[in-house]
Amino acid sequence: MTFTAIFAMSVALAMDAFAVALTSGIRLRCVSAAQTVRMAGTFGFFQFAMPVAGWLLGIGAQKYIEAYDHWVAFALLGFVGGKMLREAWLNRGKAEEECVCADPTTGGNIVMLGIATSIDALAVGVSLALLGVPVLYPAVVIGVVCFAITTCGLHLGKLICRCPSLGDLGNKANALGGLVLIAIGVSILAEHGVFV
Repeated sequence: MTFTAIFAMSVALAMDAFAVALTSGIRLRCVSAAQTVRMAGTFGFFQFAMPVAGWLLGIGAQKYIEAYDHWVAFALLGFVGGKMLREAWLNRGKAEEECVCADPTTGGNIVMLGIATSIDALAVGVSLALLGVPVLYPAVVIGVVCFAITTCGLHLGKLICRCPSLGDLGNKANALGGLVLIAIGVSILAEHGVFV
């Protein structure tokens, strides 16, 4: 497998992480180095670990993984997205300084988001095993690319908040983030033919 193919696959796998990072950056408004390292590091780690896990599961487990991986991703994204929507609903009408939103880069949320945005990489690992491709090099590239794209997404979200016309997003960004996570979950189900 060529570097170009691995890189293209890595970028495709990181798009869910980018969307989550972008909405998290909008929601946080000010992104610290620690938050960047936590989110990008967690997402990058899971994007690295999932192909390795899928590869180790190998050919025999493929049909079992494919049977439910999309439901796991949907449930995790739906849970976190639902929490964000609930938080936005409870904070509606409050002044921005009164709205205390949980940091999406801490606690159990970041782990659930890391797993949810990298579930597809598990199936990629199984595919690599079927093709007889060693997994370590592709997994490292996938993880590094995801780290970089997540970092870009977080800081792009922060920049969007600094635009004069978009600087007052506040609580609406929390609701938007929740909707984006749920939409990603629904799109994963659609990609797996659930609605056909």
